[in-house]
Amino acid sequence: MRRKLGSSTELLLASCLVLFQELMFIRWLPSQVRVLAYFPNVVLISAFLGLGIGALMAKRRSVLWLWPIFLCLQVVVATALSGIAFTHESTSEHFWLLYYDLPQNAPVVRSIRSPIILLFMMNAAVFVPLGQFVAKRLQDYGGRGKALWGYCWDLLGSLAGIVLFATVSWLGFFPITWFAISFVLGAAFVGSRLTNLKHMGTACVGALLVLATVYANERALTYSPYYALFYGVQDGRLYVLTNGSLHQIGMGLQTQDPQSEERAGYHLPYRLIETPERVLVLGAGTGNDVAVLLDEGVTHIDAVEIDPEIIRIGKQFHPDNPYQSDRVTIYNTDARSYINNCEKSYDLIVFGTLDSMTRLSALSSVRLDNFVYTEDCVSSARNLLNPQGGMVFFFMVGHSFIDQHLNDMLEHVFGEPPKSGLHHFGLFNAIYMAGPAFAHVDVEELGLQSAQEKWPQAERLPNLVAPSDDWPYLYLKYPQLSGFYVYLIVMFAVIALVSMLIVSRELRRDVMSQRRMDLEMFLFGAAFLLIETKLVTEMNLVWGATWVTSAVVFGSILLMILAATVWTQLKQVALWLAFTGLIVSLSVTYLMPTHVLLVENMVARLWWSLLYAGSPIFFAALCFAARFKVRKDSDLAFGWNLLGAVIGGLVEFTSMRFGIKALTLFAIAIYLVVALQVYLARHENPTPVIE
Repeated sequence: MRRKLGSSTELLLASCLVLFQELMFIRWLPSQVRVLAYFPNVVLISAFLGLGIGALMAKRRSVLWLWPIFLCLQVVVATALSGIAFTHESTSEHFWLLYYDLPQNAPVVRSIRSPIILLFMMNAAVFVPLGQFVAKRLQDYGGRGKALWGYCWDLLGSLAGIVLFATVSWLGFFPITWFAISFVLGAAFVGSRLTNLKHMGTACVGALLVLATVYANERALTYSPYYALFYGVQDGRLYVLTNGSLHQIGMGLQTQDPQSEERAGYHLPYRLIETPERVLVLGAGTGNDVAVLLDEGVTHIDAVEIDPEIIRIGKQFHPDNPYQSDRVTIYNTDARSYINNCEKSYDLIVFGTLDSMTRLSALSSVRLDNFVYTEDCVSSARNLLNPQGGMVFFFMVGHSFIDQHLNDMLEHVFGEPPKSGLHHFGLFNAIYMAGPAFAHVDVEELGLQSAQEKWPQAERLPNLVAPSDDWPYLYLKYPQLSGFYVYLIVMFAVIALVSMLIVSRELRRDVMSQRRMDLEMFLFGAAFLLIETKLVTEMNLVWGATWVTSAVVFGSILLMILAATVWTQLKQVALWLAFTGLIVSLSVTYLMPTHVLLVENMVARLWWSLLYAGSPIFFAALCFAARFKVRKDSDLAFGWNLLGAVIGGLVEFTSMRFGIKALTLFAIAIYLVVALQVYLARHENPTPVIE
């Protein structure tokens, strides 16, 4: 009984540390190497790889003592890379890589592939010792015929890790605290197993070096749920840096201020129409758009901003103090969520410079702002306009295809081309005006440049797909997997395969003898990550792309998996029934438009969302638990499942080519293959034999 309690406690703590460390690096690494803000899924996929490799090493001597060493190397390498300006020239996707906090003599590397691949390997190594430890504990449970109960403790630990990191994020703790917590969690089970004094000393030195490095190289003044933020006032202007990149400049924009390009650009659209009474600002930031509208005499302004820290900074430091006005109501939420739930009407809706510098989720290739710049979102926003209302977009356009995307999107929604043009106004270089309020405007009289004049070599691209909720990729030219992403996918797959062959005798043996791997567990991992990615993305669309939504959705998914696992342990489930429920529920999520969930009643929306997202997760977990239960080597099964998740994470990139809903079709196809394999195996050999 004592041993069982010890194993469960260790498994709980280890799984908690794994999830906490995953979330920690997803937040911290982009603050050091900013290009990773566009690829947090790389951090997650590499964590799966490390855990899977560790699980394949479960029968070997423990390497847990390497965990603090690998963690130390990861921190030192990331800190060293933070002083290099990595740049990228691409005609297929646009990245904002503005190294505002680096000195002019900082080294420049004209490639972002090298840091991505290097940190992919480094991050995978950090998770190998933890993956081995978790697998060893699962092996203990499997040896006693209680593999599913071990898996339950693993899930409970993962839930605890999510709750713990959500709590420290909510409290605004800095990375030095995140790393300290991870070492405290690790010490609870690592320290008791390091009987070698040399290993203990090395671990302590490594921990101290990590904490000292993180503390000494901290450049942020605060951490929001989305960014590491640095801000300051210089020459009367408020500068805000996110992950070291210049993100916003708050400045005096009132009429009496000295004439400037910025002031002229911000005021231009409002000089063409009668002063609106009610205006909605999406992406209000530190308050520039709000300040201009107040100066124009607008009666009431609803300002929507997703980042609570940016709102706080704007309240305290913006030169015009726009958020102090009683004519302004601030909403700290996602722009798309506000539009979906809004029952008001407006004379004007302003899309501020919403272009984000991070992704929606670590599971997704979608950026934080992508669901704002879709036809579906613009159409929903148009429904909030009064009959003679208008819509204004301010944007910093870096490529001609982005300009075409925005023009086409507005034309499709309003039925006529927007009044648009280009001119560098400092903080943006493009203005798009649509709706009846701007019908009388003559663009040629505004002195704005056309896209053809700015990019004379760039022709209008035929068959360009306007961004939609299914393909929300404003910053991609076409629905395609560019050579850049193909390169990353191939490299990650090669790294995963080579690593597996090196560490796993069983895998080398199976490859040489042409025996099968545990294909079921592998496919389960790949398919589940695809449906998890798709459902998490859609739930963020329904409830808003806020960090709170992400934490709740991830937690709900783990609870659903836990419920299915306990059910399987307590009661025999007909496998054919579980597979049928899975395929049917996945088919429903594919065929049902996501906007159907956007009912006004919040309780009804919650129940519909739980049914929509929870059903396929529950049935998928039932299928997995039923097959995992009969595994002879639960540690190897766990490893193959995680390595399958690596491939699923790579397949997720194909949503850039086929759309987000296509991920469901891929998952259905994989589950059908698994069901067929189970059916054939049962007829060939009624007693499961796991190789």
